[in-house]
Amino acid sequence: MKKLHLRGLFFGVAVAALASLSSGAAWAEEAAPMHLELNKLESLPQNGGCRVYFVINNQAPETLSQFRLDMILFGNDGVILKRVALDLGPLPAKRTAVRLFDLQGTKCEDIGRMLVNDVLACQKAAQGGAQPTEIAHDACLDRLSLSSRAKAELSK
Repeated sequence: MKKLHLRGLFFGVAVAALASLSSGAAWAEEAAPMHLELNKLESLPQNGGCRVYFVINNQAPETLSQFRLDMILFGNDGVILKRVALDLGPLPAKRTAVRLFDLQGTKCEDIGRMLVNDVLACQKAAQGGAQPTEIAHDACLDRLSLSSRAKAELSK
């Protein structure tokens, strides 16, 4: 009798784990894409840095309360310049937003490529008194399409 109980317990845990994974995958498949555009790199002469302008369009019907990316900046020679975490959230549902980041000590002309290395946080906003829902980072990364209007490439 204990064996049946344990087998049922393991089955229940496995079903719950699969449901959690499939809900993240379903979110990526069902939700509209998010588009991230590297729009502009602007030199900051006062400190030798670079101001980075991103335009992000969250086409999904839900707001993301958190959306944080792990970015790797490469020089024109392909060598890594810097690693930064960029917090793009909150991202309102079905809206386009502009986010600016100042990179101290990094000249714009030295940036050849920006790589979205990973998603550090991806969370749907709370609705109806419920807690915010963490979304699988792969599901958020899969939804993300990229482009660049700047001389530097943006890739994942």
